[in-house]
Amino acid sequence: MDMKKIATLLLFSMMMLVSFTVGAEDLRGDVDQDDRVSIADVTTLIDYLLTGDASGINMVNADTDRDTRVSIADVTTLIDYLLTSEWPQEEQNHEWIDLGLSSGTLWATCNIGANSPEEYGDYFAWGETEPKESYDFINYKWCNGEYGTLTKYLDRNDDLEPEDDAATVNWGNEWCMPSDEQLMELSDECTWEMTSRNGIYGCLLTGPNGNKLFFPAAGCYDAEPWNDGSIGYYWSCTLRPSGDGPFDPNAAFCMIIDEWGVDFQYMLTYRPYGRSVRPVRASQN
Repeated sequence: MDMKKIATLLLFSMMMLVSFTVGAEDLRGDVDQDDRVSIADVTTLIDYLLTGDASGINMVNADTDRDTRVSIADVTTLIDYLLTSEWPQEEQNHEWIDLGLSSGTLWATCNIGANSPEEYGDYFAWGETEPKESYDFINYKWCNGEYGTLTKYLDRNDDLEPEDDAATVNWGNEWCMPSDEQLMELSDECTWEMTSRNGIYGCLLTGPNGNKLFFPAAGCYDAEPWNDGSIGYYWSCTLRPSGDGPFDPNAAFCMIIDEWGVDFQYMLTYRPYGRSVRPVRASQN
């Protein structure tokens, strides 16, 4: 019973005794089925883990971390909830499509912040993971307020680290921003058509296997959105594409779509300004 005593004492040492009334639509954590989430549920859950006797508990409610099994991790999750009144964010399921690309890369069907392929979604500065009201060097996370004062990602071979990748941070570890090679693979292996879809102008591409993917012309953002409805700007995770040539760490590699089709820019696409992000994930094969 040491485990039970330690967990109970730990909880009491960190908080006053609290409980939350549970509605019929929210039974998570109500292990003992008394319509409340409280310290009693922690005790009941620990008793089950020690004895294996599930006769007095609701197993669905006991799976507090939603990983489809009941374990000591659920005790930790339940205690955290009692301390913070918040459950951990559950993994989001985002749709993807297999275009039949040589790399096997799977592309998300919509931008981060969008609920459909036609929605523009959010804008992100390169290396930032949250949208904001304006985008400029003065409020860019990785500089000291002006061009040429960068504090991170200064080498031409730098790629974004996971903690600075808008796709990974917002959608989970299975997702990331595309590399320069993954963006250029779309151009090399797919056919592109500038068109309108449900009234939204953008680029419809068709993969080698016939599957289609739509990129809206969401424009970009500095003090306010501009070029929305005519041009789309999509970040890569790549600072500088491979190869020799000029290097400016203030800029990053970006895909551009407009009435002339698809193009790629570097040195004209400054990191602090807001662009769209279309995540990718590895092949399931």
